[in-house]
Amino acid sequence: MISVQSNILIVDDELFFRKLYRDLLLEEGYRVDVCDNGEDAIALMLQREIDLVLTDMVMPGRNGLEVLRAAKALPNPPDVILVTGHASLESAIDALKNGARDYLIKPFNPEELKHLVRNCLDQRKLLTENDHLKRQIHLFQTGQSLSSLIDLERLIPQSLDILLREMAASIGCAFTLKNGATPSLAGLIDLPAEFAEQLINALLPQLDESMGLCQPGDAVAVKLVKLQQRREQIWMLPLRDGDVLKGGIIVCDVAENLAVSSSLADLRYLCDQISLGFTNACRYQDAQELMHTDDLTGLYNHRFMQVSLSREIRRSHRYGLKFSLLFLDLDRFKEINDSYGHLAGSAALQEVGLLLVDCVRDVDTLFRFGGDEFAAILVETDDRTARIVAERIRKLIEEHAFLNEQGTPSYVTVTAGFSTFPTDATEKLQLLDLADRAMYAGKTTRNVICGVVDIPKD
Repeated sequence: MISVQSNILIVDDELFFRKLYRDLLLEEGYRVDVCDNGEDAIALMLQREIDLVLTDMVMPGRNGLEVLRAAKALPNPPDVILVTGHASLESAIDALKNGARDYLIKPFNPEELKHLVRNCLDQRKLLTENDHLKRQIHLFQTGQSLSSLIDLERLIPQSLDILLREMAASIGCAFTLKNGATPSLAGLIDLPAEFAEQLINALLPQLDESMGLCQPGDAVAVKLVKLQQRREQIWMLPLRDGDVLKGGIIVCDVAENLAVSSSLADLRYLCDQISLGFTNACRYQDAQELMHTDDLTGLYNHRFMQVSLSREIRRSHRYGLKFSLLFLDLDRFKEINDSYGHLAGSAALQEVGLLLVDCVRDVDTLFRFGGDEFAAILVETDDRTARIVAERIRKLIEEHAFLNEQGTPSYVTVTAGFSTFPTDATEKLQLLDLADRAMYAGKTTRNVICGVVDIPKD
């Protein structure tokens, strides 16, 4: 074992023994501090890392047992060897019961002292290495578990929780990006949702440039100060699918010495496993989306709308956010099929899909509900904003000349109905029913927007 790495504290009120211990241990290559009373020894242990305390049992003021108890109360307690010239079986047992590593009786052979100290420090190092090995095994098992998760809804919040625990932190957030654009919260711990969004937007450019666990650079220092965050306490992990940034995890209250900590390499391994799990989950999700995509328009299908609604309801419960469900039904679309055939009708439906994509944000989700009916989930959208979006769609479709490239310009209109969670409904079936009823309330006149408030009373 390498003795030069060990720090020893000698505590004795007799100058002769202090000097004797110090000279013997310096010869062995240890770093040695000396105190002549228990009070100073306890203060020194609070200031610096000590591996071993060699303390006399009987001293004026705070005695050896009090030094022992203070040492054992430290976060990383040093080992303690108690020394006394007034030995008794009772005092030896008392010292060992209180956690002393060993017990030495004056007078003693100098070689006995060296041997005892060497054995004590060797055992300490072995235990430290064993603890580190256990931590590495734990991180390996945790990482393997995360890398095998293919459900992004489980993977991202679990990864945030685990990183907080391993970094001894308590504040953080996670997000996903749809088409590399607007962030959507996927995990939140002890942060208001609005503040988390501001933090994510401030760090997003640097996350996009990063390939692994890192800290923010100086370029965002001013933005972080405005958010009352210390750059030195923030760590962030970009989540990528290949070269494309699709999300990230941000931890806000990490101890500033993590950058030079020996545990950083272990954390990087854990983050590599999280990144691997994220990539696998993205590929699985891509495969699932192929099953959930409408072949004609490229929008999602009715089956996936059920999945998306359940997911958005869970997210709304978790973060206290509203969202709106919009139903759209084309008016007199059958006339296009009757006049120009079903191929022309299919081409017109494809144009509708393209128009809808231009009317909503990347974080919103569009569906072809069936036939000439469409739907949209508008995230973080209340009823007032849902009406604005619906009107934008209504106007764009009304003014658009369909089948213009085929030389048969045609015009249709759309009727829209919407409901908002949790303002109008607090469960999925009720939300679907209200949006559907609002849409059919508008079909009596066509080319209008109806919310739940517009549904006729029975």
